[in-house]
Amino acid sequence: MKSPPSRTAAAPAHLGWRLIIAIYDLFPLLALWFFATILAVLLTGGALDVHRFGHKVLVQALVLGVSAAYFIVSWMRGGQTVGMKPWRLRIVGADGGPIGFRRALLRFAVALVSLAALGLGFLWCLIDRERRAWHDIAAGTLLVRLDKAS
Repeated sequence: MKSPPSRTAAAPAHLGWRLIIAIYDLFPLLALWFFATILAVLLTGGALDVHRFGHKVLVQALVLGVSAAYFIVSWMRGGQTVGMKPWRLRIVGADGGPIGFRRALLRFAVALVSLAALGLGFLWCLIDRERRAWHDIAAGTLLVRLDKAS
């Protein structure tokens, strides 16, 4: 079993890496959103009408739920989403170790706020010494790029 990365084996990742991850993670997310929509169709007995408030909320809740599950489970199990693996990027705690459910959930929730604030929470990593976004600061996490030897 691999040991968690130490602070010396990894460097804080810059905004460009976050954008690359977002593009890569869009593909598994699209598949999950498609699955969530199919589930909504099944739950409504094939009568899904997104113009009806209840149906629209159902689809949105399912899409949010599968998105949260994707990120939270990925961050808890190895600290990487599909989009992070090819670039040797990982979410770690402030101590360099893995994060648990509460920190992963908090990180996801604050990332939504960061997006809702027109991405300002993500842009914060441009001025933070450790290149942390709002969700990293709130959850006590860090996005790092591992050395090739790691």
